[in-house]
Amino acid sequence: MFVRTVFVTGDPAKVDTAIRALNSQGRELLEERPGYRGAGIFVDRELGKLLAASWWESEDARRNSDEVMRERRGALLEPFAATTAVENYEAAVFHQVRQPEAGGGLRITRLEFDPMDADLLAETFRASVVPRLDTLSGLARAVLLVDRERGRGLVGTTFTDRGSLVASRGPQASARHEGAAKAHVTVIGLEEFEVVYADVRGN
Repeated sequence: MFVRTVFVTGDPAKVDTAIRALNSQGRELLEERPGYRGAGIFVDRELGKLLAASWWESEDARRNSDEVMRERRGALLEPFAATTAVENYEAAVFHQVRQPEAGGGLRITRLEFDPMDADLLAETFRASVVPRLDTLSGLARAVLLVDRERGRGLVGTTFTDRGSLVASRGPQASARHEGAAKAHVTVIGLEEFEVVYADVRGN
């Protein structure tokens, strides 16, 4: 599958307006597009950060949907959005244990790597990291998204509740350290969000 992420920052007091628009009009727009496989909305209410992700069965489906969404995105995100960054990825690994639910937690790990090591990263994550993540209480989903051309990626681990997210910090740090060394990647960011909505039809 292929993924488009939209990372938005703004006034925390206005974030719920954007969430409501994305969770209603935004989802309706996405569901009308061919090749749509699901979406997620995640928020940090304290800092005023919102992450939206849409999943597509092919790169063409994602690209074709972008024209419509680009025209409507600004209106959907008003008046919250002060900055907006859109990125595109390939879903190299999609591992779902159970369906994430509203109120759960998402941890995002941002990566940089040599584009030549993209396959090494995917295999390391699948063979070494996922089995360790599977031991964490409350794990719902683990995904690896990669941009092979730019040498950038995201690891997303979703948990069923806030308590499980917090409890996983130490164990996942250990898995992250080991996986980064094996896959020759640099961790450049670490963020946590509340799950507002997360429904993806996996392979």
